[in-house]
Amino acid sequence: MNGLYEELLSAIHSVWHRRWIALGVAWAICLLGWLVVALIPNAYESQARIFIQLDDALAEQVGIGVADKKRDIERIRQTLTSAVNLEKVVRGTRLGETVNTPAQMEAAVLRLGDKVKVVSQEDNLFEITARADYGSFSDAENARLAHEVAQKMIDIFREENLSGDRGDMAETLTFVNGQLQVREKELESAEQRRTTFEAQHPEMAQGGAAVVQRLESSRTQLRDVEADLVAAQSALASIDGQLSSMPRTIAGTGVGGAAAALAHAQADLVQLRGRGLTENHPDVIAARNQIAALKGPAAQEAASGGGTPNPAYSSLQSIRAERQAAVQALVARKAGLQSDIGSLTASAIQDPALATEAQRINRDYDVLKEQYDKLLQDREELRLRGEVKTGREAVKFQVVDPPTSPRKPIAPNRPLLLFGVLLVGIGGGCVAAFALGRVRSVFATAGGLEKATGLPVLGAISQHVTDGVRTMRRRKLKLFYGGGAALGGLFVVLLAVEFIQRGTVT
Repeated sequence: MNGLYEELLSAIHSVWHRRWIALGVAWAICLLGWLVVALIPNAYESQARIFIQLDDALAEQVGIGVADKKRDIERIRQTLTSAVNLEKVVRGTRLGETVNTPAQMEAAVLRLGDKVKVVSQEDNLFEITARADYGSFSDAENARLAHEVAQKMIDIFREENLSGDRGDMAETLTFVNGQLQVREKELESAEQRRTTFEAQHPEMAQGGAAVVQRLESSRTQLRDVEADLVAAQSALASIDGQLSSMPRTIAGTGVGGAAAALAHAQADLVQLRGRGLTENHPDVIAARNQIAALKGPAAQEAASGGGTPNPAYSSLQSIRAERQAAVQALVARKAGLQSDIGSLTASAIQDPALATEAQRINRDYDVLKEQYDKLLQDREELRLRGEVKTGREAVKFQVVDPPTSPRKPIAPNRPLLLFGVLLVGIGGGCVAAFALGRVRSVFATAGGLEKATGLPVLGAISQHVTDGVRTMRRRKLKLFYGGGAALGGLFVVLLAVEFIQRGTVT
């Protein structure tokens, strides 16, 4: 611990002994450092915020959704700091006054690109930041320049939003109109060919349809009619089977007779089948069993003589007549379709090339007509969207916070830099004095000399100072303190100048 204390005392003595060297080095470092700090231009920053309105009922009605608007906003944000737009900013501000050649313009654009930022704070809120720290301009000019750049960026945003959409929509409509004109000429040519062909061959244009198409349609209808005819014939056969097992008359007139009960049971069975119940249904099985049980007593009553018409038989006869009429109608329909198919087939066989030509002409016309109608519909939709986007603005926005006019620089922190240079100067002077003392191998204490040489020190002779020397030392000490105070005073003056300059920025 004593050794460390002695080393500290030795270092302080060495620096104090060469205090004029330390003061000179401190002055040199501080003057050089303060000069460098003074040459650093102040940076002024202007900020603005823009709010984008995405909700628009009319725009969504014509197909301009929120997703489309977000894509437009993102496109504008990404291209806002492009080289083309930054060149507009350079030419629209005082930066363009010093630009005379393309190389200078390229350098100005690259430098401005590092000083302009467009940041998305939220989905529909953007912040534009412009910084100016040009050494060729004064602080007041840099402050005004930052404000001008931010305002110019807002103007470009508005211009890109309006003129960009109008230009894109106009180009799209021009392209669609050109395609419509081409399709219209092709459609007129196809229609003329179709009219000429129908005039030359009227038999191939019956009802405006090709023979092959009508033939396929007739064959499809014939297959449907044949399937319906098979079903109708099956239903008629089922009714015939029921009639064969149904007696025409019933014996006896009494309410409780076996024949009357049999007729009633048969009528119930017919109703159950008419409701669509299958033969395995419990009600149908019970009705059949009842009929089987009543057939014997009914036959005995019939043998004894007499009988009345069976109402179940009459009901089945009316159902059979309806189904037979349906079968006859389907047979007639089938015969007519077969006749049409035969005549159309004969026409196609007589001149198959002519039928193929008619089919090709109609197909070409239908394709061109469909394309023309689709393009016409697309053009009207695009025109309506364009009117909505240009008339109501594709993306509505408002400037929430206009560009600020900076009153003080954001960088550099000159007071802190000045104080840092002062500390570095003082520290550098102390280090220089200490290093010089170490190089000259001067010992401040007898213990240091004994430790360095390894020999015992018998004693130390104190210095005798006369009154004249003391007076001279006091005068030099006052000069030293004056030099140090002057260094601190210069620091205070520089701080005062800095704050005064900040206050003069308008």
